[in-house]
Amino acid sequence: MNIVKAASDWAKAEIVSAQIFIFFGLLFMIGSAIFWQLGATELTESLINPILVAGALLVAAGIGFYFSNNKRLANFESDYKNDPTMFIKSEIERTERRINSYETVAFKVFPAIILVAAILICFIDSSFWRGISIAIIAFFLVLILLDRRAHARTKVYHEQLKLAQH
Repeated sequence: MNIVKAASDWAKAEIVSAQIFIFFGLLFMIGSAIFWQLGATELTESLINPILVAGALLVAAGIGFYFSNNKRLANFESDYKNDPTMFIKSEIERTERRINSYETVAFKVFPAIILVAAILICFIDSSFWRGISIAIIAFFLVLILLDRRAHARTKVYHEQLKLAQH
């Protein structure tokens, strides 16, 4: 098994995921501009800033993921050539931490945040807080969607690393 190719394929998929983060962030920002121009109700006006902030956060996260994975991609081959055993060991540890993080944060904490935001929509009669809650729900749904794919990719990559270790 060519572990450098597996690592590179994983990093390239993460770069595509980062671009999707940026795409969704830009969609949120465009949506905010549409609400700003066409919003005629109190609720649509209260969505302008929260949706804009959520979009900016998605764009910022996407840019960060893009550059960090590009940097990682550039170093895979040299790191592997320097010490293949250490490279595989460090990648296994990193992917284990990442998988655990996804399983805790993306699949438990994010849904809990969505639930709280949904409850706020039902029980708070303020357009301001409803707008924030709707933006939070949309933001975290995008994160869950993208993290679910990243989690699956990371698990496959992790298994490839474990096979190469033996």
